[in-house]
Amino acid sequence: MVVLNRIYTRTGDDGTTALGSGERRPKYDLRVAAYGTVDETNAAIGVVRLHLADSPEVDAMLGRIQNDLFDLGADLAVPEREGKTERLRMLASQVERLERDIDSLNDQLAPLTSFVLPGGTPASAYLHLARTICRRAERMMVELAARPDETVNAAGIQYMNRLSDFLFVASRFQNNNGAGDVLWVPGQNR
Repeated sequence: MVVLNRIYTRTGDDGTTALGSGERRPKYDLRVAAYGTVDETNAAIGVVRLHLADSPEVDAMLGRIQNDLFDLGADLAVPEREGKTERLRMLASQVERLERDIDSLNDQLAPLTSFVLPGGTPASAYLHLARTICRRAERMMVELAARPDETVNAAGIQYMNRLSDFLFVASRFQNNNGAGDVLWVPGQNR
């Protein structure tokens, strides 16, 4: 259990922040940026949920995802090191659950005939926004994992990859099962 008695500590006033391991890093460090962008994805999903009064199934899925994203932030905040005790890590089972949720929603959608522009219902537009933030977090995690002195849990990268797919499918689901999708018309304004 996490207990936060003081919100400000002044320890970050020098431009550094502590990882879960206690190691201090600059606030612009790629690991810090990656878990910060995961947090940004979570906040965008919180905005989506404000627009889901008529969609309890998707709201419940997003509630589970928000909790998973905190798990992922905790995973990223404690770099894996050989010989160190393991902390909270993302699991393949979380990726698999997300895949089941994608399939459940996608089974109700008509096949796509074009790329989809962000829009339609407010929930759909916000789901697209969350999707683009999620993709940015994934790119940062992949870049971090490519560094020779860093490690990133593969299940975390897979989760973010599936999450962007989930957010896309959920956006179509929120657009009247795809009937309200705003479709791209190539060259329309030439």
